[in-house]
Parts: sequence; structure tokens; C-alpha cells
Amino acid sequence: MNKPALWLALTASLALPACSFLLNNVPGVYKLDIEQGNMIEQSQVDQLRPNMNKRQVLFIMGSPMLSDSFHDNRWDYIYAKQPGGEDRVQKRLTLLFNGETLIGMQGDYRPGAAPATNKASTETSIDLPKRELDQTLWEKLTGAPGTASQSLPTTKP
Repeated sequence: MNKPALWLALTASLALPACSFLLNNVPGVYKLDIEQGNMIEQSQVDQLRPNMNKRQVLFIMGSPMLSDSFHDNRWDYIYAKQPGGEDRVQKRLTLLFNGETLIGMQGDYRPGAAPATNKASTETSIDLPKRELDQTLWEKLTGAPGTASQSLPTTKP
């Protein structure tokens, strides 16, 4: 190989990594935070209990990111975040079912150590008595007593 081609190849091999370093660290360039998948929080995972049915799990966790038609007993939740050009962070949670009931979970999240508690509801309901109206709206508008059908004038041709 001749010397100019060797020097060109050597210079190009050293210059290419420098270009990517310069392009990745240009000051003043805004880089987006990229979030993909199901946003999973530890509070959601803490609500999951064995023997929950699929509808209850769906209410707590939302739809799974991956659902395989060949494995109906497995739901995969995947969450990936890449903040501002930094390294990508990915977490996953796999829920395993036996028929319609939850039997286990695998992945980067662990259920909380606190036992499940049923919190008393702070909502109250009040029974109101039936409201009796003296007149219907039609009676008030027309000024006629009785039902709306009685207050309509009847004409014979």
C-alpha cells in the first residue's frame, strides 16, 4: 500500500471518533427526554396481590406493553427512559397468571413488605326523601291544572 493512502486511512480512523464526540457534546443543543412503554411506579406494584383476577390487575397496571397470543398467561410491562442524551435506563415487570388469577411476578420491581390493608372509605351517602312537585313544568307554563295531556286543547274538525 502506498504511503499517502496509509496516512489518509490512519487520519480518517482517528478523526471519525472525534466527530461523534463533538456532535454529542455541542453546547446549547437541547436533547429531549425520551420515555417509552408503561410508566410503572412502585405504588402500583405494591397493590398487586396473589389470586387477583386479570381485570383487577388491568385496573391497577393498565394494558401490558407486550401481550403474546401464544402465552395468554404472561403479561410484560416495559418502561424505558433516556433523559437528555444520557444512557438509556430500562425496567421491566412480568406478571404470570394461571388461568384468570395472578400467581407471580418477575422483573426489576418487588412487592412492598407492608401487608394489604382495606382502608375505610371517607365517602358518605345520603338518602334524600322523594321530592313531590305541586305542578309539572308544563302546568306552570300553561297555567292549566292537571296533567299535560288534560291541559292540551282538543279541537274537532
